[in-house]
Amino acid sequence: MRKRQKITRTLQCQLVEAMGYYPIVTLTGPRQSGKTTLAKMAAPLLPYVNLENPKDRELATYDPESFLARYPDGAILDEIQRVPQLASWLQTIVDADERKGLFLLTGSHNFAIKEMLSQSLAGRTAILNLLPFSLEELLGTRKQRTVDEMIFEGFYPRILEDRIPPNRGYADYVETYLERDLGQLLAVKDLAQFRKFLSLCAGRVSQIFNKANLANDIGMSEKTIEHWVSILEASWILFRLPPYSESTSKRLTKSPKLYFYDVGLACYLLGIEDQNHLPNHPLRGSLFENLVVTDLLKARLHRGQRSNLCFFRNASQTEVDLVIEACGAKHLVEIKSSNTWHDSFLNGIRKVKKGHSALAGWSWIVYGGVDQFKLVEDNGELVSINQLGYKAGIIVNGDRGVVSC
Repeated sequence: MRKRQKITRTLQCQLVEAMGYYPIVTLTGPRQSGKTTLAKMAAPLLPYVNLENPKDRELATYDPESFLARYPDGAILDEIQRVPQLASWLQTIVDADERKGLFLLTGSHNFAIKEMLSQSLAGRTAILNLLPFSLEELLGTRKQRTVDEMIFEGFYPRILEDRIPPNRGYADYVETYLERDLGQLLAVKDLAQFRKFLSLCAGRVSQIFNKANLANDIGMSEKTIEHWVSILEASWILFRLPPYSESTSKRLTKSPKLYFYDVGLACYLLGIEDQNHLPNHPLRGSLFENLVVTDLLKARLHRGQRSNLCFFRNASQTEVDLVIEACGAKHLVEIKSSNTWHDSFLNGIRKVKKGHSALAGWSWIVYGGVDQFKLVEDNGELVSINQLGYKAGIIVNGDRGVVSC
């Protein structure tokens, strides 16, 4: 049996630090993003309880006092959303106990977690978010992947660490989680329609989200589309990136863009069965953009920070892929899948800077090639995708300095 390689997560130091400040720390994120592994690494002395286990869940549900009495010195409670009523009992315990880092909770459904925390644990817990591996976390752990390998394989820990063929890994993920668990949550009556909905969402990665258009394509109401997309967001499958807005301008787009938290899952849902099919695929550029945007999002979330990412688009269709606010300035990031640098990559950034003085920070071009150099006249830099792992923390924090925990 091949030994599984453990990869250090950037969030670990933030998690350990938070446990020194709060009696409870809550770790959320997609299923199979590595929450359980991280929790055990960050709190190795706490006993571990998986609330997916029927026996533990039954006791926690019907006799929470006896269940928690088993753990007088705290515990890791995995998939806490399965027994949300535990939150009230945890509140009573930590209010009577001055110790920090007693309980480490994990969960994969954001709606249930947020409701539970706001009702019972407000002010008593830190909330941290863990996504699948980032490029930064994978540095030096394995051979460098090509862009098409990154897109096709994605970043879920189990697929990469256990070297599961992506099509098999994502097929299992879709069948056991998206179709079964989320299908039940959404009360899906027509599984074929739900599969089509997932595929149509994948076909819209990195594009403006048009609810009416999606509803027409699948033959559903806009209300149902909104409900389904909201559940997928709460379950850490996809997210809507907000547009940049200015109080002085009414000509900026108001619609968000759609991205998947893992590009490999989006690739699978598009029916791409081999990485060799990617070079000529019409959505390769969109998938590359999805990869970069989510990696920069991970650089924020894995440092215990909230997302500060948005995109720029105005009525004239001038667009820049990302606007990042950091260190008192707003910075621009353009994403190009091409392997070759072209000066035209800067066209959007130059137009935006000319018309919006508030967006005059530095600028970056992240592309699929290998060269890197300064863009002196535009206060920026050309960044190779192969170097993004080194630079992601710098980009999202805006200070050009090395970010470490």
